[in-house]
Amino acid sequence: MLKDWKPPKHGEKSQVKAELKELREHLLGLQQPLREKGLPVIVLVEGWAAAGKGSLINELIRELDPRFFNVVSPASLPENEDRYPFLYRYAKEIPENGKIMFYDSGWMEGAVRRYLRREITVKQYKAYIRSAVEFERQLRDGGYLVLKLFLHIDQEEQRKRICELKENYETEWRVTEEDIWQHREYKIFQMAYDDFMERTNKPLPWHILDGSKKRPAALEALRLLVKTIERGLEKGRYVGDPFQADFPLIPMPPLSSVDLSPALEDEEYKRELKKLQDRLEALHNTIYRRRIPVVLCYEGWDAAGKGGNIRRVATPLDPRGVDVIPIASPEPHELNRQYLWRFWTRLPRTGHITIFDRTWYGRVMVERLEGYCTEKDWKRAYNEINEFERQLTDWGAVVLKFWIQIDQDTQLARFTDRQNTPEKQWKLTEEDWRNREKWPQYEEAVDEMLQKTSTENAPWYIIESNDKKYARIKALRIIVKALERAVEEHPAKGL
Repeated sequence: MLKDWKPPKHGEKSQVKAELKELREHLLGLQQPLREKGLPVIVLVEGWAAAGKGSLINELIRELDPRFFNVVSPASLPENEDRYPFLYRYAKEIPENGKIMFYDSGWMEGAVRRYLRREITVKQYKAYIRSAVEFERQLRDGGYLVLKLFLHIDQEEQRKRICELKENYETEWRVTEEDIWQHREYKIFQMAYDDFMERTNKPLPWHILDGSKKRPAALEALRLLVKTIERGLEKGRYVGDPFQADFPLIPMPPLSSVDLSPALEDEEYKRELKKLQDRLEALHNTIYRRRIPVVLCYEGWDAAGKGGNIRRVATPLDPRGVDVIPIASPEPHELNRQYLWRFWTRLPRTGHITIFDRTWYGRVMVERLEGYCTEKDWKRAYNEINEFERQLTDWGAVVLKFWIQIDQDTQLARFTDRQNTPEKQWKLTEEDWRNREKWPQYEEAVDEMLQKTSTENAPWYIIESNDKKYARIKALRIIVKALERAVEEHPAKGL
């Protein structure tokens, strides 16, 4: 792309200036329809150091209402964010419906620099590219308008600009050692940028701008942004079609065939519980030192025993290194973003454990059955969730997913016990009773979910929970075994 790119011819200065003014005013006028239709916009501005990315963004936002746009520079975010997945710093910044987000550099710059600094392997770099494609497609399919710009200058122009910045006391701070390194290795960076753009040019195309001409570049960017928004307003919110990618799946039995008779006597339960919790406590120290992130996901029937199971897992863990996240109905600011956003923002740092009490699988269960999303949305979600979880395991996370299974008679007995026990009544809601009436529909949805999302890298485990003691021990055994395997695969340095 860059190697074949030729700078376009630009109009007269007066013509450029007049059209810039007209487009800025037009863009301002588009903000209100954007808000009314709830269309979120992402403008990714990538490019060479000293190419003028900041100046370009200033040109784009000059006339906009500042209440409805933000500018973020992920490259300057805190270093501890390197302890999260590659896309975390970008995914957590996506805008709410009706707002515009400008990224001053983003996932291309992040991937290319890490690769050329040899901080990641070729395999990891390819995984970054795949993640970027998936991320962009998920945003588009979720109704986001995404515009990708690259501000291009040649090596000589970059040298002049870097020298000008360094010679001025007020601007010399803007030139970093990395900028100088990029200029020195211009051809290598150009090949890397070219490679990344070619691999990520679909489904959302890149637009290369002539960074050597400030105002013509701003004019072209404004044209593209206005065109993108107008097209979105004309066609309405885009909803992507579902498709199933080729993930290695583990066959799962239908819930109706699961034997729920396993049980444990009190003495065996107490003995196993202590042994497994002691082992889990020791493993927590090890995964913290080796910076292995852990994501535990709990789903299951109401009154199946998720809370008690989670409590037995969390009790032996250092509270400074574990978070238990109960997932309820999304808040308005969460509903106004792509549905995975509220989970991206709750992921653990490396070495920490996050336990989700209900998860992103609400998309293919309650949201599906209660009509909170379209059929296309929930059918597309199987693949999106598999991609999301693969990004977590590519990062190095241990991802375990538990479905806590009981039968209808056991659920009714537990509901009745809660209803008749004052200190437990808060656990039982009218929604629980309504969901119980839809047991067959939920069972069908769960069976499909298990079949389509139990991947080799993030498998589902059905936990038989008619006997809560048996369920707790089974989950603990699975967790301990998975963490022991992760520790073996991540030996301490020097060993």
